[in-house]
Amino acid sequence: MTDYQKLYNHSINNSEQFWLDAARDIHWDKFPAIAIDQSDPPFYRWYPDGLTNACYNAVDYHVENGRADQTAIIYDSAVTDDSTKITYAALLGRVAKVAGLLQQSGVGKGDRVIVYMPMIPEAVIAMLACARIGAVHSVVFGGFAANELAVRIDDCKPKAILAASCGLEPGRTVEYKPLLDQAIDLAAHKPDHCYIWQREQARASMIEGRDFDWRESETQASPADCIAVESNHPLYILYTSGTTGAPKGVVRDTGGSIVSLKWTMKNIYGVEPGEVYWAASDVGWVVGHSYIVYAPLFHGNTTVLYEGKPVGTPDPGAFWRVISEHNVSVLFTAPTAFRAIKKEDPGGEYLKNYDMSCFRYLFLAGERCDPDTLQWAKDKLKVPVIDHWWQTETGWSIATNCAGVELLPIKSGSPTKPAPGYKLKVLDSDGNDCKACDIGALVVESPLPPGTFPTLWEAPDRYVSSYFANYPGHYETGDAGFIDEDGYVFVMSRTDDVINVAGHRLSTGAMEEVLAGHPDVAECAVMGVADNLKGQVPLGMLVLNSGCNRSNEDICKEVIQKVRDEIGPVAAFKSAVVVKRLPKTRSGKILRATMRCIADGSEWKMPATIDDPAILEEITESLKSIGYATQ
Repeated sequence: MTDYQKLYNHSINNSEQFWLDAARDIHWDKFPAIAIDQSDPPFYRWYPDGLTNACYNAVDYHVENGRADQTAIIYDSAVTDDSTKITYAALLGRVAKVAGLLQQSGVGKGDRVIVYMPMIPEAVIAMLACARIGAVHSVVFGGFAANELAVRIDDCKPKAILAASCGLEPGRTVEYKPLLDQAIDLAAHKPDHCYIWQREQARASMIEGRDFDWRESETQASPADCIAVESNHPLYILYTSGTTGAPKGVVRDTGGSIVSLKWTMKNIYGVEPGEVYWAASDVGWVVGHSYIVYAPLFHGNTTVLYEGKPVGTPDPGAFWRVISEHNVSVLFTAPTAFRAIKKEDPGGEYLKNYDMSCFRYLFLAGERCDPDTLQWAKDKLKVPVIDHWWQTETGWSIATNCAGVELLPIKSGSPTKPAPGYKLKVLDSDGNDCKACDIGALVVESPLPPGTFPTLWEAPDRYVSSYFANYPGHYETGDAGFIDEDGYVFVMSRTDDVINVAGHRLSTGAMEEVLAGHPDVAECAVMGVADNLKGQVPLGMLVLNSGCNRSNEDICKEVIQKVRDEIGPVAAFKSAVVVKRLPKTRSGKILRATMRCIADGSEWKMPATIDDPAILEEITESLKSIGYATQ
């Protein structure tokens, strides 16, 4: 039996002992005697009698145990060409002062604070300051639309808001303060205080009595001590995108998060305390919460806070520069970032300019990683490229290759096997187990492991109906896929992206793999569109590699034939169109559902998280050119 299999079996067969043992690796003010309270399923509570503090585990503990002078945060802005290093001791000083500032403003344990920030150190400081005093932070992606910010203000009712005057994108400055003012005007709930970090690129005007200069206020504040909180005290609320209906406020508890995230750094990512770890995401997303801020700091790592893009700031070598310059051991990013790099530099020429000898692993997550992109990254970087699968709701990976335990053979297109703690199954629509390699709903048997979401903010009924009603006793991931005869997991698409073509259930993800294998295709998306005869038929959207000068018509014919050859005529794949770019969320997820609505001529709502709304106009015109989007 392999090391992974032993560890996984122990985590499933002796779950309570497994996670109590893991809990001994963090600091507790009161160590829990009980692993899990299962009295009210599906509302399970890990370490219910424990007391701890997330900020203490992330900062104070390391200052008190020999890491005071180690760099905690490397801030690297490719936009301003600025780089700053902050030690654990310096981080503690600033966090304690901002926590004191919040306390002096009347913010206490259980009160909510919205953080509306770009990728600057103050975003991390704000989150840790809230955790220090038991306040519940809710980070909203900087520059988020005013009406969407207003919805979140009304839902979590923050006592204070910590914001910056602006964020920086390549070639433009996004002023945050007018959006914040508009959101507060729209919201029924009004925060007592707003603290604004003034950036020199765009200074914000202030409203007297409500708005205060963060820098000045922090200087004048008295530092605050850590407050021990119950393990099940909310650490934060993070809203899902809210592109359809009201956004869901995913709650993360304190004790379970500290234990699980610290455990993952060694066991999944294979990093040791003191090493440099980089999650190239944004603090507004779950990856930013888990792997820019909390997990690396719990583990005593140096974390990289990067303000920039994978390409264009200034070139496709941006990631290689950061890795080489800051001695990064492990990078965690989204497949879309690597597709962007591959599109601009398919030969990997920029990589040759940098010493990458420090680099050990690349982890990808956020969206399915097509085998072609994974192979490209592996060929160029000469290190293991590990695709892993997880969600905002889980907070850490459901399926992964545990680099710190045993690196299993990699199967292209698979995030390997279930992570310890997750009893993963594939069920059909009647709730029966699917046979190996048959596509069904991917679900996790309850209870979920520590660090996953115990509820939705003030919406327990929605928690049950959205995630536990369809498959009683199981968490419904919303993803479809299969588990093969070797136990490897394949996440093929969202459940609603499994299309029904003349009675045949087909995965759009499988078709995307075929399209991505075409040498001229940099990126692609497949969605099911309405068809009077077959119910649904697949439609492919193609983005071509930079410098490709072949006929779009020829390439479309070739990918259509390729799907016919590799999947078969049953796929009924007969339509493809070349587009300049695909519409995405700011975290890099392709907006397939929105494109499907446009193609079908049905009503759709502008997604709140879209990176560039103008793309949808281009998509509409492209779809019209092949006979869609006509209603």
